[in-house]
Amino acid sequence: MELLKKLCSFTSPSGGEKKLSQFIIEEIKDYCESYKTDALGNLIVFKKGAATPKNKLMIAAHMDEVGFIITEILDQGLLRFAIIGGISGSVLSGHKVIFQNDIIGAIIPSKATHLLEKEKRLETPDSDDLFIDIGASTKEEAEKLVSLGDKASFYPEWFENEESVFSKALDDRIGVYCLIKIIKGDIPFDTTFVFTVQEEVGLRGAAVAAYSVAPDMAIVIDATTASDLPEKQGSERVCLQGEGAVVSFMDKSTVYDSDLWHLIITKAKENGISAQLKTKVAGGNDAGSVHKARGGIRTAAISAPTRYIHSGLSLVRKSDIKAITDLVTLLIGELCNL
Repeated sequence: MELLKKLCSFTSPSGGEKKLSQFIIEEIKDYCESYKTDALGNLIVFKKGAATPKNKLMIAAHMDEVGFIITEILDQGLLRFAIIGGISGSVLSGHKVIFQNDIIGAIIPSKATHLLEKEKRLETPDSDDLFIDIGASTKEEAEKLVSLGDKASFYPEWFENEESVFSKALDDRIGVYCLIKIIKGDIPFDTTFVFTVQEEVGLRGAAVAAYSVAPDMAIVIDATTASDLPEKQGSERVCLQGEGAVVSFMDKSTVYDSDLWHLIITKAKENGISAQLKTKVAGGNDAGSVHKARGGIRTAAISAPTRYIHSGLSLVRKSDIKAITDLVTLLIGELCNL
């Protein structure tokens, strides 16, 4: 898991993916035929396989994560911020954050808990009621450390046990990890891999990449919410940790190609790879942009069942990551000549 740990350590909110992209290039440059970065920052990688495919296949994962951007520096040295992507106010207060220049701060409420009225203590704080504190006592002191428009993410913490990994940014460093692992291995057909930008703010990089790559088929690898918790039952659990790769039939941005997702589930079972269907129509991913590009692209989404995404600490099972890598590698052989 050392590679995934390194990937999760990057501060890479939407629009700030450059350093992570440079790291990925160093990882894959000796294993591919070509790579380039487009105007938005997508990293597009072409890898030769054992044969030329009938169908041009694109496999994508996004580099960005949810985060924060500074909108105002107050006289007391505190920072007002806006949220990049979708973060609930319930997971903000008390968390450490780190800026792209490595300045560390903490998200704090405008009032301490013991100063709030009793009924207010039970309310979820809105981001407008929170500040980032970097330890500065004046505006001038803070301006020496950060500027308006600076971006930050949750502070990277990592721990693991035999079965699981806990970290920020598993959405979607899991997908980035899987792409790198596949690129470093042998594949049966020529394939284009895309590390996209700005997924968390509207699937923007994927729209540009799909237009320029112009594939016949695409696979999007992402993380999806696992709500397999005690209070959830049946389809409300969405997907289950430890049950393998999650295959979507519909979400908020895509109604998936039925023949394609049926094929993927069938091939997974035939080859002993753990896979499951996502049981709730919720969320979305880069497939929402990819499948609408040009004249339309047959697209599948394969995700990692991940608890507590878009928070300072998410959880994924190692066996589920392996299932995704195995399944996508298998699908290169299946889809390229479908």
